[in-house]
Amino acid sequence: MGLTPAPQNLWPLAWAAAIPLWVAVIRPTHQSKLISHILLPSVWGICYHGVALFWMTGIHPLTWMGVPWLASLGIAFFTWGLITLWGAATVTLWGATSIFWHRCHPLPRLLIATAVWCGVESLWSASTLWWTALAYTQSPGNLAGLHLGQLAGPNTVNAAIMAVNGLLAQAWINRRELTAKFPVLAAIGLFICCQMAGLWLYSRPLNDTANTALKIGIIQGNIPNQIKFASEGWRRALEGYTTGYRELAAQGVDAVLIPETALPYIWTEPNQQSISFYRAILENGVTAFVGTFGTKDNSLTNSLFSVNGRGETISRYDKIHLVPLGEYIPFEKYLGKIINRLSPLDAHLVRGEKNQVFETPFGKAIAGICFDSAFAEHFRRQAATGGEFILSAANDAHYAADMMAQHHALDLMRAIEVDRWAVRATNTGLSAIINPHGETKWLSQINTYELHADTIYRRTTETLYVRWGDWLTPLLGCLGIASLIITRIIGLR
Repeated sequence: MGLTPAPQNLWPLAWAAAIPLWVAVIRPTHQSKLISHILLPSVWGICYHGVALFWMTGIHPLTWMGVPWLASLGIAFFTWGLITLWGAATVTLWGATSIFWHRCHPLPRLLIATAVWCGVESLWSASTLWWTALAYTQSPGNLAGLHLGQLAGPNTVNAAIMAVNGLLAQAWINRRELTAKFPVLAAIGLFICCQMAGLWLYSRPLNDTANTALKIGIIQGNIPNQIKFASEGWRRALEGYTTGYRELAAQGVDAVLIPETALPYIWTEPNQQSISFYRAILENGVTAFVGTFGTKDNSLTNSLFSVNGRGETISRYDKIHLVPLGEYIPFEKYLGKIINRLSPLDAHLVRGEKNQVFETPFGKAIAGICFDSAFAEHFRRQAATGGEFILSAANDAHYAADMMAQHHALDLMRAIEVDRWAVRATNTGLSAIINPHGETKWLSQINTYELHADTIYRRTTETLYVRWGDWLTPLLGCLGIASLIITRIIGLR
């Protein structure tokens, strides 16, 4: 399962890779419940999340921050191990619940187990730390399957994958019986139905019109982290983004998007006057979406500012999902002093409010900064309040190319789920233009300075997911309980 996400993109494996997990909990081979329902699922979860997230070790070396080489290696592997265990805990919890449902009749067991999996992922995605949803194993390779996300979000894809694996596991368990072929046929039928439903959604025309068109410019600044906050980095950032803005303005774009914290300054009125990028806005009169730092209650925010052609800041979005330890200290009141002593990393940003609305001269937009991309509900909420296109700003320079590919895959999922065009501006790649069908219309190279102008379209459609959220998980739970009651009444085991 760990090989299924981008950039390996071996997405078909996901439809069978959870069979051992199902078999382990349905037909325990060990008398100890701790081993069968806790340990074995934990091992599966560690393997999946550990392999999928191995790119986290790419933060090493941190010597450019003054961290000794060996300490940097320790930080990288500690971080990777921590996020792996956090992700694996979802599988552990799912396995623990199997103590109560693994002996049920196959139908309610399948429904309940699938609902529990979706519920656990929903719980984790409501936390501050999440990335490896089962659904992201299908991105970007299985665009048809990902369109199921328009129905009830990523849990629609999660449920389909888990159900197919569960049916195949049942067939394996009963492989010596004549009835073994029925779960196989059901699994094949479910997979085909899911793909056909997704293909139907995928095949619908976008019907974009000229009066909703926006020509958006993207600047990929390519400022390495090693110099980003040094004087050379400030100079290169100002020069690269100012020059790029002027070139894109000359091409007739309606707006320019720059990456997360592209300008290493605090965006206040006194500071703006001395920034060449701001003066370029006044001279050219083209809207800019500026990734930089803001202030809130005497603290700093990681923000995206909407600045119109007159240089007026008409709206701002403060990043909600901050990176633990990298941007903030969890339980800072209690752990702050300890972590400050143990870690040389600066982590003192404050998060934005969840009910933010990002206004632009062209209407409302859906804003996301870096880690926000992993949280589907964040994008659904903004689409439900009138967001007409997605602006995603990121700085992935800390990580290896695998992470950049996965980040792009997550934004691609968000574009499909809410049926919106997405514009991605990153510091070192991968910047992109993605249409509502998840098709990448343009993709930048990695570690290059790039300018790109492209046309997107404002949209006001509402998918079922945008309108009703995740309605599938409670439905599966209710169906599972109902089928359990019915099978008990009629005496089926």
